[in-house]
Amino acid sequence: MDKTTIYVKIESLERCVDRVISKVPAHRHDLSDDLDRQDIIVLNLQRAVQLSVDIAARLVAELKQPAPMSMAQSFEMLFQAGIIDADIAERMQKSVGFRNIAVHEYRLVDWDVVYSIATKHLSDFNKYARQVMNWLDHQ
Repeated sequence: MDKTTIYVKIESLERCVDRVISKVPAHRHDLSDDLDRQDIIVLNLQRAVQLSVDIAARLVAELKQPAPMSMAQSFEMLFQAGIIDADIAERMQKSVGFRNIAVHEYRLVDWDVVYSIATKHLSDFNKYARQVMNWLDHQ
């Protein structure tokens, strides 16, 4: 198994999370009018989701499983393989929904949702990374 590639992606994921943390304002209303801050936060959230999907896809391939039918399904497959727990699988699946809106329908981005993700759900990415690393460390 090519653990190095996965660890590099996890480092990039952690950088994205740190970047969001560094740019999220103390108050939701401060995000409304700051286009640069909006772009930095959304771009790094998109990257975090994509890196998480990439990690999942790599692990699914390493397990010799059929390719997932969707990005969200890759997290279900990691849960079924015992790599991540059910809660993180569900939260990561929801992150794919956010990513799809941010990428394909940017005008419809709800800044309340973005602020909530940035202030209450960033730890989901860290928990996901920890669970993956714990599994890798035992392989």
